[in-house]
Amino acid sequence: MTTFASLIASHPADANAIGAPDRPWMNYGALRDLSQSVRVQLNTAGVGRGDRVAIVLPNGPEMASAFVTIAQTCTTAPLNPAYREDEYAFYLGDLQAKAIVLAEGYDGPAFLAARAAGLKILRLSANASDPAGMFTLTFEADEGADTSDPEPDDVALILHTSGTTSRPKIVPLLQSNVAASAANIAESLALTPEDRCLNVMPLFHIHGLIAAVSATLKAGGQVWCAPGFDALKFFSWMSDAEPTWYTAVPTMHQAILSRASRNADTIAEVPLRFLRSSSASLPPPVFTKLVETFNAPVIEGYGMTEATHQMASNPLPPRAQKPGSVGVPAGPEVRIAHEVENRLIDGTGEICISGPNVTPGYEGNPEANEKNFFEAEGKRWFRTGDQGSFDAEGYLSLTGRLKEIINRGGEKVSPLEVDAVLLDSPDVAQVVTFALPHPKLGEEVAAAVVLTEGSDATEATIRDFAKSRMADFKAPRKVVILDEIPKGATGKMQRIGMAEKLGLVEPA
Repeated sequence: MTTFASLIASHPADANAIGAPDRPWMNYGALRDLSQSVRVQLNTAGVGRGDRVAIVLPNGPEMASAFVTIAQTCTTAPLNPAYREDEYAFYLGDLQAKAIVLAEGYDGPAFLAARAAGLKILRLSANASDPAGMFTLTFEADEGADTSDPEPDDVALILHTSGTTSRPKIVPLLQSNVAASAANIAESLALTPEDRCLNVMPLFHIHGLIAAVSATLKAGGQVWCAPGFDALKFFSWMSDAEPTWYTAVPTMHQAILSRASRNADTIAEVPLRFLRSSSASLPPPVFTKLVETFNAPVIEGYGMTEATHQMASNPLPPRAQKPGSVGVPAGPEVRIAHEVENRLIDGTGEICISGPNVTPGYEGNPEANEKNFFEAEGKRWFRTGDQGSFDAEGYLSLTGRLKEIINRGGEKVSPLEVDAVLLDSPDVAQVVTFALPHPKLGEEVAAAVVLTEGSDATEATIRDFAKSRMADFKAPRKVVILDEIPKGATGKMQRIGMAEKLGLVEPA
């Protein structure tokens, strides 16, 4: 199984594949038929193998099926529907997209940018009475498409890095990368055709595209596509979808927990086989609360775009799920590298990976490839930018992003460690620790917190709690109490740039 088409080729035609609120299920037979129909439509539009098609659609079953079907013909490039016109102009130009898929009737910024760039516009229409994910494309006919099947080394998916510290980098992911990662995740979660994923992750992001959609389809299971994440609707969706698992980022899990007590009946009526968390470190107190609330194991995964998502995962029972650890290697080989020299080491250092799910390299960026890839022990390794180490049982723990480690006058402080301590406070519901520029020390420790409901804690209260639990140099000198912590497009709290976002320093 080395191409996207191979992931869905052998499942029973009448088995359910894609679902959504108030929609009939699409089965695997219909999904395969749709894949062939989409190929004909794309080829008729002059789009074929090797061409790049941007997809800008709201979260939901059509976004999932558009990704799955278009990736079997050409190269997909899902983009965030919340971008502005100048952002679309940048990404569409950077991608060298030939066409874009937009919802019928949409005339917003993606349309304006695509029209200005001269892209072929493919309009997607769906009928609410049809099975979830069923759609048709309308377009102006054209000629010249390569109608041959994509090969394993063809690019199936293009995403950009987040670009928090530099210009976003283009990450091409091959057909074989996607197939390998989907298989890795399905194996590590022991997914079967009986499993059903409730997807609340955005489908312009690697987490939702690969862990929720692709791995589920590889296993012959079902993915029920919510129209995005909404903590107020989560438990009604859970009741309707009857999933065996869901996957989310830590901030989503925390929002779900905040409403769990009033939805105890649903939790009891829809028992989950497991919960999955990825895309950011899950604080141990949140891990523990999820286990207690759902009475199910919490499987924390460790992933990134360049790895086509998953690199490591906490194993299922009977093996232990360790709070604060991202588990054991779950697909690629995972090792520790010297942070400066191109060699593998024991102990603490930069986490690196090698395997069939790893991107062949950033597109058009030899400097980044030189910096992030190296050869050792006869293999090609990718530097993740994360610092960490393995324990005696082979479980991997992250210290933090190397760029996020706070350097306070030569003392190195892990923001993840400070997060974990502050979340032990009964007054703290959410926290993100970050570096605050300091004229003498270089950087000082700061934290943004959201208080628990009913708490009247002050900045001094939070600082005193931290000082009672950790070395003085690690305790935050600045605490900002907020109603909500600013998050990125995928729901992750971003440490880099937080001081600027909160107005604590002048923008660079």
